Amino acid sequence: MKKVNISIDDVSPHPYASVGVIDQCNKLIDAFPNIKFSLFIPLAYWQTIARPQLATNTVKPLKIDEYPDFCDFIRDLPEENFEICYHGYFHGIPFRSNNDEFQHLNFNEAEEKFNLIFDTATRAGLYDKFKKIFRPPAWRMSPGAIKAAKKVGIEVLALSPDDYAVKTYEGEEKSFKNVVYYNVNPPFKELKLFDKTEMVYHACEWDKNYLSTELTSNLQEFLTLNKNEIDFCFLEELV
Repeated sequence: MKKVNISIDDVSPHPYASVGVIDQCNKLIDAFPNIKFSLFIPLAYWQTIARPQLATNTVKPLKIDEYPDFCDFIRDLPEENFEICYHGYFHGIPFRSNNDEFQHLNFNEAEEKFNLIFDTATRAGLYDKFKKIFRPPAWRMSPGAIKAAKKVGIEVLALSPDDYAVKTYEGEEKSFKNVVYYNVNPPFKELKLFDKTEMVYHACEWDKNYLSTELTSNLQEFLTLNKNEIDFCFLEELV
């Protein structure tokens, strides 16, 4: 059997990167009742770099504790199908990049950022809902940030095997006990089964990897064709 997890990044109160993506998840749950999703949530998602022809920027960071309806929705998701994981604070570097928040942080800066993340989760009443699983935005993460993740109690790092991301880790990820590397990322990395398969999609509608109706249909067809080989799981089981 092949272990399969489906991750969705950037689930947030942003109107174009929102819980609307869960509608697609529910279609898959109807077809596969034991399917598992890992939702990666930035605690204060903030898009500051304009995208041509798209109104994705927000005036201020979208701190989840200021959006009770969002928090209630996340809290009420069925635990047999969904786990909730950390995906940064702002996600980006305000007014410099919409991504790469953890790429250049030293140990102290990263520890402070993790404390902001945990404090916001606590104020939102979701600290106990979040698992100690962290994916750095855009998969990039400095060695100091990896060390800080270990200190603050992160139990699993969800990282990338791609050279552009791996070079930012500088080998420090090898000292972290539990690391999961993604290997499927439609349409960039095709649907395929591995012994341990992490499929990554996005909630942001401007991303080509957004879990759209089309990509959901493709995924459902793929899972149906391979259902006898699949064991759906949460991320810890991919370590």
